[in-house]
Amino acid sequence: MKLSAKKITLVGVLTAVSLTIYMVEAQFPTAPIGGIKLGLANVVTLAAMLFADRLCAGIMLLLRIILASAFYGTLVSFAFSVTGGLFAYLAMCLLINRLDKKQIWAVSVTGGIFHNIGQISVACFITGQGVAAALLPYLIISGIATGLFTGLLAQRLWFSPLQKFKIN
Repeated sequence: MKLSAKKITLVGVLTAVSLTIYMVEAQFPTAPIGGIKLGLANVVTLAAMLFADRLCAGIMLLLRIILASAFYGTLVSFAFSVTGGLFAYLAMCLLINRLDKKQIWAVSVTGGIFHNIGQISVACFITGQGVAAALLPYLIISGIATGLFTGLLAQRLWFSPLQKFKIN
């Protein structure tokens, strides 16, 4: 599997955009329950899936998680990010080509829910107790809300003049 220079460049640019969005969003206060945040960097992940392919999106996501953890995080925050990101990425990969492009928001909502399931899995593993699972209903509600918001943004990008930059 060989990536073209166009795709490598796109991954680099999207990683930089995604990391910048992540760093700006990290400056905002988090919600009291489990650090709920909008997850605006997911717009870039969805855009990478739409404008390039799932492989480019996965590489970009992994690079962003590694760089964000190196700049802002700890080993524990890396574990939360990589697990939540992997769960969300896999769920979105399964849906992105199966749903109509007018349902990109649904792909994002599913990703938001699975991101929270991944993070709760890490919390239960780290603590050795299932107590963190009690937060799952609240996190699923937040995953639906934030996934809907970021999904609608990504869907708007797809149905914009930017669509002409899609890499086949």
